[in-house]
Amino acid sequence: MALRRKSEEIEALVQEYRASGMTQIEYCQQADICRSSLCRYLRGRRGGQRLVRVKVKAPEGYEQGRGFTLVLSNGRRIECGWTFGESELARLIRVAEGI
Repeated sequence: MALRRKSEEIEALVQEYRASGMTQIEYCQQADICRSSLCRYLRGRRGGQRLVRVKVKAPEGYEQGRGFTLVLSNGRRIECGWTFGESELARLIRVAEGI
């Protein structure tokens, strides 16, 4: 069974690694941990991606069924003149974000 570290232990490992001046591989060998675990711990401390709840409000003068403009987190814009069902729109967003 895999060892599950407490958040205090993870924070200590991350701080020790950052203060060590070693490469990830060197530190992992010295600390006897997997590099993938260290990478996961470091990603968790950077803030990473988070889901954010949003409320969609139609702008003044918006006509139902006229389409939309979607601005993605990477700055790309999708302008569309037709309507999508919820599942089609979710798929479009997944594909666009994966580019």
